[in-house]
Amino acid sequence: MKSNARRRKHNPRIPAHIDQGRIPAGVYFDHRGHGRWYLLHRDEGGKQHRQNIADARATLSELHRIVEQRHGIDRHSLRYLAERFHQSAQYLELAAKTRTDYDYCRDTLLELPTKLGKPLGNLPTRQFTPALVQRLVDKIAAQGTPSKANHLLRYLRRLFRWGINRGHCDSNPAAGVEQARERQQRRLPELTTIAELTKFAQQRGQRARGEKGACAPYLWIVMELAYILRLRGIEIVTLTDANSTTDGVLTNRRKGSRDNVVGWYPRLTSAWQAATDRRAAIWKGKGRPVPMHPEARPLIVAADGSELRKSSLDTAWQRLIKMAIEEGVISAEQRFGLHDLKRRGITDTKGTRHDKQQASGHRSAAMMDTYDLSVPLVPHPGDD
Repeated sequence: MKSNARRRKHNPRIPAHIDQGRIPAGVYFDHRGHGRWYLLHRDEGGKQHRQNIADARATLSELHRIVEQRHGIDRHSLRYLAERFHQSAQYLELAAKTRTDYDYCRDTLLELPTKLGKPLGNLPTRQFTPALVQRLVDKIAAQGTPSKANHLLRYLRRLFRWGINRGHCDSNPAAGVEQARERQQRRLPELTTIAELTKFAQQRGQRARGEKGACAPYLWIVMELAYILRLRGIEIVTLTDANSTTDGVLTNRRKGSRDNVVGWYPRLTSAWQAATDRRAAIWKGKGRPVPMHPEARPLIVAADGSELRKSSLDTAWQRLIKMAIEEGVISAEQRFGLHDLKRRGITDTKGTRHDKQQASGHRSAAMMDTYDLSVPLVPHPGDD
């Protein structure tokens, strides 16, 4: 983030061991006498005050530490380590999807409660041990989210490794910790279940935002597109007008899958039109200009008209599922994820296994064992 503060002029009276370009904002040097470093701040009435903080022998790192302590920043905490990592060039060079995953892991870890009465992010990094991290992984996995536990573990390994290499910590307590065992779920929701939940989402999406029993109005559209286009959630929220072609919808698959065009037919046209109508109404209501280029016009937008984030979609989906179970629309055993709609769409695709592979975009035929759960009809042996 760029600073609007004016760049300091070189001061020949500042001690030579200080890099003047890295002096903390608001810190100044008084050369009179033996020399003192001081801070300037204003009180509630706007009156300026001076506070001496160090003598001329202070190092640049000491000046930074003093300023951070005044702002309540603990340089030895997990929170500080994470903040430094997320500001680093190594983090900024990561793929956008990886940064999003790391942001989620950071936000989750830093606010986890501890027995000490303070969030995990406030603990000093030296208090982290393999045993502590293992308990953390086991606890989160025991809540029914082993995948989440493993995501957090991988993030901690990366975070501490970065910290060791740059002198922020001495060891990597996440190294060697056992991963949670993930159950391989291959849920295939019934078409009647999908239809009932889609209808429920469409009805509840018409309720005013904040009204009891309301859900995100875009959820039923996302469900339709996930099934019809056989896409993941992240692939749906990144669709734009550029994906709409004369022949159909051009997919934007990840993980090395091949793109294809799903031809227009009434059900797909209806879902796509509903998304564009909703977006147009939001943009008009918010007074937002319509971007000129089609790739800058996201199909699914948030309530404020901006591009919908995958994390927001995940949260809205979980709320819908919880509400549907509580109100008896579906049972707890019938619950499924957005990704399962892709599996259902691939399974329901007509044709041979090769036809289904083309529709799914998978490069490997082996992946069809995960996504195609249909039972093939084969001829009997011998003569009729």
